[in-house]
Amino acid sequence: MEESVNFVKGYGKVNHSDEETAAVPRQSPSPKRRKATAAVITLGLFAIILGGIIGAAEVHHRRSKSNEPQPSLVKVAESIKAVCAVTQHPESCFTDVSTIDSGNIADPEVIFNLTLRLAVNELANISSLPKTLISKSHDLRTGSALRDCATLFDDAVSQLSRSVDAMRVGPGGGEEKLLTEVKVADMKTWISAAMTDQETCVDGLEEMGSPAVEEVKMRMQRSSVYMSNSLAILTNIDAILDKFGLRLH
Repeated sequence: MEESVNFVKGYGKVNHSDEETAAVPRQSPSPKRRKATAAVITLGLFAIILGGIIGAAEVHHRRSKSNEPQPSLVKVAESIKAVCAVTQHPESCFTDVSTIDSGNIADPEVIFNLTLRLAVNELANISSLPKTLISKSHDLRTGSALRDCATLFDDAVSQLSRSVDAMRVGPGGGEEKLLTEVKVADMKTWISAAMTDQETCVDGLEEMGSPAVEEVKMRMQRSSVYMSNSLAILTNIDAILDKFGLRLH
């Protein structure tokens, strides 16, 4: 029993050494330690800021790289410029061909085919012009000249259509056979004939003193440019293909 009492008394007893330790006030970090801690915090913040700057620079670099022209697009542009350089209207030739969505547009033969397509489409669009002007005219001489123009326009469309047919290849023929020496000679004749048809129309209207001549000349301007481009490319096709390491078959 006495041992139990002593145990209880002993359990509630305060150790003097513990009391003295608790009474001792906590010492603040030394100045050197405070400086070291501040330096660590500063370095940490600097690392975070530097990391953010580097990350932003990398994002900017990736965006800049994504905005750069891809090699394939650069090659296409250079190819079109090389082909259009032989025409009388190189800048408009480049712009017009570039707007057409095509497959292997870096191929000079395909580029020529696109200029021909532009010419055919434009000529087809204005082929009904003479007939439209006839319905509005009350002058017999003008009407006669416009009827001649209608016939000439139909012939011009026919000549260019022959060129388009010549550019077609059979299944499995491959684009390497789009142009041959025989095709080039024939197409030069057909395109020249189509251009002559348009010029003859204008000459007839001018001879008749027709007031419609200016409108016809204005509407024919684009098709004349397109046909001129196609003919210039054909005339210089050997030199063009040589730049690409190609030749006619």
